[in-house]
Amino acid sequence: MTTKTHVVVNKVTDLVEPILDEMGFELVDVEYLSHYGKWVLRLYIDKEAGVTIDDCVRVSREIGDLIDVKEAVTHEYTLEVSSPGIDRPLRKEKDFVRSVGKKVKVRLIAPMDGRRSFTGYLKDFKNGTLYLEMDGVPVALPWAEVDKANLVYEFD
Repeated sequence: MTTKTHVVVNKVTDLVEPILDEMGFELVDVEYLSHYGKWVLRLYIDKEAGVTIDDCVRVSREIGDLIDVKEAVTHEYTLEVSSPGIDRPLRKEKDFVRSVGKKVKVRLIAPMDGRRSFTGYLKDFKNGTLYLEMDGVPVALPWAEVDKANLVYEFD
């Protein structure tokens, strides 16, 4: 993520997270990226009962005006509000705690033991360490070194 996109993501996160919380939603993730030459600001929201299209429309209307008034984004962009989907990104400590027992894919910032990507079952998360089981082998990954992580949906 470039400095410019990092600044926008942080500004938008700080701005909208308390409002979404009041509305009963969790802000799962914020993405700010150039897509086919146009800037897109993508908010992923969730709530306990799941997110509907009407929820996304409501949040888009409420949040879009706020982002514009506070000038969190200083040029033309498209706002997209979505549910995190079945391969939900894991960003916060509570995301990892909630995902214990589930299959996850983790990509590290820098290689560890010659690899950056790890997929396995999250057995525990404590003291800043992710404990995975990969094909019966335990692996400990430092949370501070995680570049990206998400749930892996398993089809029955």
